[in-house]
Formats: sequence, structure tokens, C-alpha cells
Amino acid sequence: MAAPPARARADYDYLIKLLLIGDSGVGKSCLLLRFSDGSFTTSFITTIGIDFKIRTIELDGKRIKLQIWDTAGQERFRTITTAYYRGAMGILLVYDVTDESSFNNIRNWIRNIEQHASDNVNKILVGNKADMDESKRAVPTSKGQALADEYGIKFFETSAKTNLNVEQVFFSIARDIKQRLAESDSRAEPQTIRINQTDQAAGSGQTPQKSTCCG
Repeated sequence: MAAPPARARADYDYLIKLLLIGDSGVGKSCLLLRFSDGSFTTSFITTIGIDFKIRTIELDGKRIKLQIWDTAGQERFRTITTAYYRGAMGILLVYDVTDESSFNNIRNWIRNIEQHASDNVNKILVGNKADMDESKRAVPTSKGQALADEYGIKFFETSAKTNLNVEQVFFSIARDIKQRLAESDSRAEPQTIRINQTDQAAGSGQTPQKSTCCG
């Protein structure tokens, strides 16, 4: 039986794969660079296909290795990036608070998640560029919160430029995933005990049921 995907390795307790999705130009790459390297640049070249960064954090006494994939928002790369949905444990849906169309398209991105990602994937809504002047804001905070509430997910407004809530977003989704994995592990453990009980009753011809948590 294959080992659970996030079991302990030598230098970390959990490996968590995250995916950044959203329209082109909303600041996905800037958010990732700010979180992974602590830097910000305005001279970004549009992501071609997919890129990723790694950062190890500590949560509740556990070392969490985050593998964060940054996807291209353009339509022509959509078929490339959908292949990465399936392996993602958490997905950050990013829009630009100064661009209403990027916000309206979040529903389309959520449909992509429903089609391609695992059923239990964690999601979080991120309104980026919150440092911009209020006169340029096209999406009120209340509207972002209402959409997050509709889908039952957490919501943050961020700024990669000023580092507003960037750490909080990644730590929040990592904590939720770690908790889900820990609960999944604890549910799986009694099954190993029941295997022996099933062996004793092997004469019944019944095959022990496989745990669905690792499917």
C-alpha cells in the first residue's frame, strides 16, 4: 500500500502542495515571490505555463514543507495548468481588487477546481493589490467576503507590494490542510488494528475494506 502523500520525511513532517490560480496580471507571481523570497518587483515577465517555489514553515510544532505552484492565467496555458489541479492539496484563488473582471472570473476558476481538483481540496479567496488607492478599487472588501461566504471558504485581502496579509494567507491555508491531513491520519490508524481482526476471521471470505483517505 502506498504511503500517505504527506507523511514525515527527514527534514519535514508534512509536504503540502499549493496552487495559485486566477486571471493573468492579478499578482500571483508577486505574492509567491513575496512569500518565498521576501521580495517584490514590478518588472515581472508573464508566467509561461507553470513555475514553483518551496518554503518550509513551522506550524504548531510541526515542520511543513510548502511546494507552491504558480500558474499562468492566460487561456492558452489553461490545458497545461489543469493537469496540476489533481495533485494540489490547497488552491489560492487570486483576483485584483482594482479589476472587477478578475473578480467576476473567480466563479469560472472555481468551476475549473470542481472539474479537475480533488473533492476535499482546501480553497482560499485572495483579493490582491489592496495597497492601491481607494479611488482605483473596483471590488469592495464586502463583495469579496460575500463571495467567500457563498462558497464557505476563507477570505483575505493582500498586497504583495507592502506584504499585507501575505504570510497570513499561506499560513492559514497550510494550517487548515495540516489539520485535515492529521484527522485523516488518525482515522486511518484504527484500520491497521482491524486488519489483524480480519485475518482471524479470514474463513469468512470477506476482504477488508480499503481506507478512502488515501484514494
